[in-house]
Amino acid sequence: MQFVSKGFLLFFFSSLILGQTAYPPPTNLVTIPTAGTLVRGSFAMDMRVQKNGGFSSGLKVGITDRFQFGMSFGASNLIGDDSLKWYPHPEVNLKYQLIDETMSMPGIAVGLNSQGFGAYDDILERYETKAYGIYASASKNWTTPLGNMGLHAGVNQNFLEIKDHDEDQNLFMGIDLEFNPELSLLVEYNAALNENDNEAKDIALNNGGYLNAAVRWTFVERLHIEMDFNNLLFNEDKVDYFNRELKIIYIEYF
Repeated sequence: MQFVSKGFLLFFFSSLILGQTAYPPPTNLVTIPTAGTLVRGSFAMDMRVQKNGGFSSGLKVGITDRFQFGMSFGASNLIGDDSLKWYPHPEVNLKYQLIDETMSMPGIAVGLNSQGFGAYDDILERYETKAYGIYASASKNWTTPLGNMGLHAGVNQNFLEIKDHDEDQNLFMGIDLEFNPELSLLVEYNAALNENDNEAKDIALNNGGYLNAAVRWTFVERLHIEMDFNNLLFNEDKVDYFNRELKIIYIEYF
């Protein structure tokens, strides 16, 4: 916990030095949650095409300007000639923004996300990459000559996928950078500290954490097409190459 406290103090201190203006951050990077939430009266639909014909989709709704609620569901082998394997149940996504972002301080949000990534293991009752579970995230954004740049960091604990006997707290961080109003680069790191003990180590794709990157293209207004490059620090004993996924995000207002 002392390491977490020092990390957040460093994050806040850098915000005091570099902060220039507040900018609404994205609600997620590649996988990690940010402190941003959907505004009241808006909803976002996302579809993720994963490896081995996997597919997941989710719907999030902005209940207020601070609180969003969502559900997601998916399957492995949805595309292909192998047997279809649905996820065991729908997953939930909740987020509440505690503190607004200002010129000198990051925004802070707390939430719950039970949706993991990849195939679901029925024996250990977990996804290939664990969900973030309960989390707290902080985000600070700046306006650059190119567009928005955001830094994001947080801590999480998964209390659901614990049959592998690894219940450690975890850390994550990331950055998003706009090159122009249509094109953004996303980079994130999930330390995966809850995937490196005993049984967890056997199923985890990478015991050294997950480095993910993505290029997000705003094809038309409110429609984002994203190419994800996951597990760039892949373990050659477990996978042959990093994982490529396609994600489509559509945001609308009602």
